[in-house]
Amino acid sequence: MKNYKQVPEWWFLVLLAVSVVVSLVMSFVWKETVQLPWWGLLFAFVLSFIVTLPVGVIQATTNQQPGFDIIAQFLIGYILPGKPIANLLFKIYGRISTVHALSFLSDLKLGHYMKIPPRCMYTAQLVGTLVAGIVNLAVAWWMLENIENICDVESRNPNSPWTCPKYRVTFDASVIWGLIGPRRLFGPGGLYRNLMWLFLVGALLPFPICSMSKIFPDKKWIPLINMPVITYGFAGMPPATPTNIASWLITGGIFNYFVFKYHKRWWQKYNYVLSAALDAGTAFMGVLLFFALQNPKHELKWWGTELDHCPLATCPIAPGIHVEGCPVF
Repeated sequence: MKNYKQVPEWWFLVLLAVSVVVSLVMSFVWKETVQLPWWGLLFAFVLSFIVTLPVGVIQATTNQQPGFDIIAQFLIGYILPGKPIANLLFKIYGRISTVHALSFLSDLKLGHYMKIPPRCMYTAQLVGTLVAGIVNLAVAWWMLENIENICDVESRNPNSPWTCPKYRVTFDASVIWGLIGPRRLFGPGGLYRNLMWLFLVGALLPFPICSMSKIFPDKKWIPLINMPVITYGFAGMPPATPTNIASWLITGGIFNYFVFKYHKRWWQKYNYVLSAALDAGTAFMGVLLFFALQNPKHELKWWGTELDHCPLATCPIAPGIHVEGCPVF
């Protein structure tokens, strides 16, 4: 790799400067549309700059990338309540910038292993980003202009394959954190105000582990306990229904425990293969179930397909709302 010319640092700095300038121009020209003022963009840049390094260290050592998108939306939701578009833009500039930065670093690392010239990698990343951005925007624009009520479940054709689940989640997040705002949900008198204590709990969790490692230096396994990784592991859980949680727990926890305890050598040798096999099997079954059952409209109803076997699960939890058959909080 020493035979190849390295990418000058000023290439990255120029690209950064151009991106910042274009973003600031957007905030001034389309001020009413984007709803995010120039200082909000600078705040997002600073947040991404601060968080990228520690998140990258955790990902480099544990292969886990803790997300802080909720924190980003929480912060700007307190500062700019009632502005959902500004909330989404702040999340993109503050959180997604870190995601893409670490993704590009991963590409550069792979390119180093594959002995690809650094300037070729830089050019491929830049061209790929520009092409992907233009094509995605053009396709989305064309679909929104030509497919009527594309994401409106009530107004669109019920036989349409477009359901837009990911974008409905994004829309809901903009309503919760931007339009409603975290102050009404988590502030004084809010329904979820007690959840704010978990920020303090999360900040204090690493200290007992650090203290235990100092008290018992001969226990080499104590420093290996990484609370950010353990707490972030819950983010990878499937949708919260009892059947999914049970299968996830049995496969990921109990099964690995017994294999590691009684067949440690096998576990050490084939752990990554087992993990890849489970991921590949899940993806394969997802495709198979789609083409064999979901696409032909074959519906199977049995105990395992029920949501959570709880008739009250669909009841509202907001205070004072009366629904027949549901308790009133």
